[in-house]
Amino acid sequence: MGETKKEKKSLHPFVLMVAIIFAMSILTYVLPSGQYERVEKDGRTLVNPESYETVASNPIDAIGVISSFHLGLVKGAEIILFVFLFGGALGMMKKTGAIDAFIQKMAAKFGKREMILLPLLVFVFAMLGSLIGAAEDSLVYIAIVVPLMITLRMDALTGFATVMLGVMATGFASGITNPFNTAIAQTIAELPMYSGMWLRIVAFIVFYIITVSYIVIHARKVKKDPSKGVFGKFNREDQFEVDLNYKMDTRHLIALLVLLANFGLLIYGVMKYQWYISVIGGLFLVTAIIMCFICSVKLGEMGDSFVDGAKDMVSGALIIGFAQAILVISENAQIIDPILHFIVGLIGNLPSWLNAVGMLFIQMVMNFLVPSGSGQAALTMPIMAPLADMIGVTRQTAVLAFQLGDGISNMIFPTSGVLMAGLAIAGIPYTKWLKWIWPYCLIMTIASIILLLIAQFTNYGPF
Repeated sequence: MGETKKEKKSLHPFVLMVAIIFAMSILTYVLPSGQYERVEKDGRTLVNPESYETVASNPIDAIGVISSFHLGLVKGAEIILFVFLFGGALGMMKKTGAIDAFIQKMAAKFGKREMILLPLLVFVFAMLGSLIGAAEDSLVYIAIVVPLMITLRMDALTGFATVMLGVMATGFASGITNPFNTAIAQTIAELPMYSGMWLRIVAFIVFYIITVSYIVIHARKVKKDPSKGVFGKFNREDQFEVDLNYKMDTRHLIALLVLLANFGLLIYGVMKYQWYISVIGGLFLVTAIIMCFICSVKLGEMGDSFVDGAKDMVSGALIIGFAQAILVISENAQIIDPILHFIVGLIGNLPSWLNAVGMLFIQMVMNFLVPSGSGQAALTMPIMAPLADMIGVTRQTAVLAFQLGDGISNMIFPTSGVLMAGLAIAGIPYTKWLKWIWPYCLIMTIASIILLLIAQFTNYGPF
């Protein structure tokens, strides 16, 4: 009951976004208007840092604020529609049962060897987060994995962390081909889709090792002394029936192979042919249709699962539009460039490597206000990309700073809807989670700083 009250008190993301929109409209009466000259070079828009000039103030009136909501949705339509398309495809994939079957097979095969099972499950969930951006759907697996871990003489915290740190921390922070943070951020930053993959793969490996080590250390403590465990709404003596003889259906196996082939084709296409989000979204949809046919999903069920999957993305998609509404106000009032000019003047003389690290903490702070990877990308990358050009940081490094800040802070901020919903499912109080997770977040932050320094000193690009 206490956790429910706490969840009710947390501010809804859309309330925060609307508050930011109104606050930004007020700032248009306070901040000066100004602009930089922008030039096209090698297919991308660059800011001329020497061209800043003050222009006549242009504050936004009440009609401008009211119309900004719709204009923001229109401005973000390309990305919003991609999110809906991909969400629908993901809903169809879930309908096949192939992904659930794979997780159940893993549990059946390694259920008696939990210290092997933990790293394998973390790897599966991390891949789901890093490759396809699974987020809200990870909540379903919490209800499966938590009872499994308690059955294997561990605790609810072990099960919850296996899913959540795999998907949201390791997965989203590395974002190898995540369409919701990496693809959107790179699109806004005008970078080639999924470029710079080598360092994201390195990040995945580093974060995976940190995550598995942290969870396994805790699990061993609980197995040795159950009083050190956090069991949430479960009792440590509870036993749950686990089918250790589960056999995966051949159709599910074939469907998973199709999904694996999809990722191979996607990586090849974006690297060789520069496929954009329209092709990528269509590719996922076609893959989902093929998987449904393989698993004998009826046509009507395909349509229903597509709609259900798209429904799950409504919140994230609308947040993108609201973030764009903030940009509409800022651009119309011409206050973005003055903000850029101020930040450049503030940190322009600092070493570029320090600027790269600073971007990480800026993104962490922004994630408290906008706990949506795609929404945060839509809000911050239009500012961070040109800022990177002006302070000696590559745009690719700026995108990496966004990914790292988003992935880590998702695990600690109560404004994260997925985190709070997952804790409620497992029955784990937020305060106990916070006490357990903060050392992990500190370790991940240190690792992220090292990765950003590598990015800066290697001129992580292509630009």
